[in-house]
Amino acid sequence: MNTSATDSTTTDKNRLPGAREILWLAIGLAIAILGLLNSMPAIPGLPRVGPFGYEFMHPVMLGLAACAAVSRSGLVWTVPARSPAVRILIALLDAALVGALLYTLVDYYQTMMQLKSGLFFFDPRHAWIALAGVGLLLAICYRVWGLALTLVAGTALLYFYTGQYWPGLFSMVPVDWIEGTAESLWYNSSNGVLGSLLGIVINTILPFILLGALLEGTGAGGSMIRISLHAFRHARGGPAHAAILSSGLFGSVSGSAVANVVGTGVITIPMIRQRGFSPAFSGGIEATASSGGQIMPPIMGAAALVMADFTGISYLTIIVAAAVPALLYYGSLFIAVIFEARRLGIEAEPEVSELDPTLMPTRQDWINLIMVVVPLTVVVVSLLAGFSPAGSGIMALASLVPLSLVLNPAIRKAPWQLVLALGRGGNSFATLLIAVAIVGIVVAVLSSTGLPIKFAQLISASASGSLFMSLLLAMFAALVLGMGMPTLPAYLTIILIMGPAMLRLGLEPLVAHMFVFYFGVASAITPPIAVAAFAAASISKASPLKTSVEATRIGLVIFILPFAFAFYPELLLVTEAGGSDRIIDLFSILLRLVLTIVLVTTALAGFDKRALSRLNSATRLALAVAMLVTWPWLHWTAFALGLALIVTHYLTPVKKEALA
Repeated sequence: MNTSATDSTTTDKNRLPGAREILWLAIGLAIAILGLLNSMPAIPGLPRVGPFGYEFMHPVMLGLAACAAVSRSGLVWTVPARSPAVRILIALLDAALVGALLYTLVDYYQTMMQLKSGLFFFDPRHAWIALAGVGLLLAICYRVWGLALTLVAGTALLYFYTGQYWPGLFSMVPVDWIEGTAESLWYNSSNGVLGSLLGIVINTILPFILLGALLEGTGAGGSMIRISLHAFRHARGGPAHAAILSSGLFGSVSGSAVANVVGTGVITIPMIRQRGFSPAFSGGIEATASSGGQIMPPIMGAAALVMADFTGISYLTIIVAAAVPALLYYGSLFIAVIFEARRLGIEAEPEVSELDPTLMPTRQDWINLIMVVVPLTVVVVSLLAGFSPAGSGIMALASLVPLSLVLNPAIRKAPWQLVLALGRGGNSFATLLIAVAIVGIVVAVLSSTGLPIKFAQLISASASGSLFMSLLLAMFAALVLGMGMPTLPAYLTIILIMGPAMLRLGLEPLVAHMFVFYFGVASAITPPIAVAAFAAASISKASPLKTSVEATRIGLVIFILPFAFAFYPELLLVTEAGGSDRIIDLFSILLRLVLTIVLVTTALAGFDKRALSRLNSATRLALAVAMLVTWPWLHWTAFALGLALIVTHYLTPVKKEALA
């Protein structure tokens, strides 16, 4: 029994791969090693290889990412062919297309070196090479990420070349074919596919992607799930509460809502269903918890690192600012499970170990928890010591590797698991890099056309000067733009388009970025294209659309919090947010937000101590909204009425309320 839990790292995922995966893992390992050498901090007594120049690093890393993506997913045809001749032909076509992309990247390096050495003029050849590179990357993106992100970039590209024919506010002067295509899209150190955005991801995020992969590969992820299940073994919600805790902790490091759903959901979702929750709720709670991991400090799915680069605000400041909203969000998920369990009449069941002995945490699981706590502590301590975010991530990696070898006997027996985990982490980074390169197309179009300024004018005109209406329009635009996209590219796309509009509203840059980021995260659970909810539905066997609707209901607080800290910036705790520095103001909004969460959660569940009438639910929702209005006379009146409503509900006998 103990062997099964202790040696949890020895799964199919961590066994030595077959020949067909060796190339994929080798490319991933090359990405990991090159990225670590590039980001290695300066430590006295240790040699330092990097950092490498962007002219070399950007095309090499993107070329490796493209090779990894095609070796795994294919490009010309993804359905396995029965005929060996057809398989060989497809492989040759894939190799030819990847070779063409690599040629465009080599030309980028050569051209950028010439640009650094003196005056340079682009010619039609450069324009065609740039267009070929963009087209091939769009094809790879479609294979790796699907239609949503590819369509956004394709639409931006269409606008770039046809903007002069668009109506009204969106009309623009025609772009020069040679200069516009070559310089704006490809041969550019600031914007474009290989611009500064790619550099931010390469130089900053890679160590944290590898950290998440190593935590999973060393068994720490599985240990967190078992310990979470054990911690909530006597609670009504049981595995639902465990899913919230484990997915929130691991999701902060993994950076991918879908990967987090699949990784933890295969264990938690069937157990949540077994406890008596509906399939849609079981999938919905896992999707909301996994998505929310990206707003949970200290890692925040690596988005905080990009936000720090964009805003010029320190990484430590951003994770402090994110703390209170993240805790409120996860608190709301716990409350949602409590009231749903009450509504369904679910009682606490025997310990998890009595239901499934393999899920009882062992001594090794508690030891493995050290491999989670120590690296995260190292990140924070390194930041306080003055290391860069990337350097802090590498220091955390440097602590995790020896810890796993010392503390986990499964890793000591098979140390190659660490190499496999690094390779898989490098490949996870490769897929992210493809997405960010595609976002670079959007960056190039926006910077060349001035579209964000026009979009800001449109929002200002539509909202008639109202901050709330402007934020509401920004919310809908952010949800639409982020739909079906991974969180980091969604956040980048949204902030590039919506950023000027948000700043025009008078918001501080940190508040604007946090507002947009929250809705980038929320888009993963928002129908009709809720990628995290759809992934959970595939495990819970519920309707994908029903699961996404349920996830939105459970996680509704993630839609409320951005408006709360936009109007009450003191929730973010830092002076960069521009809020009040009085403790009483922070206490005021926290008190009202807690009651708001209770009222909204019970109203949407239709249940508190007992079933609620539709009128009672509607009243609770109205009072919750009123409590967030900035007029003191209104929000304190609503607070008093909301509190009275809950107290009356608990004091009123069932029979008397039923007769009423």
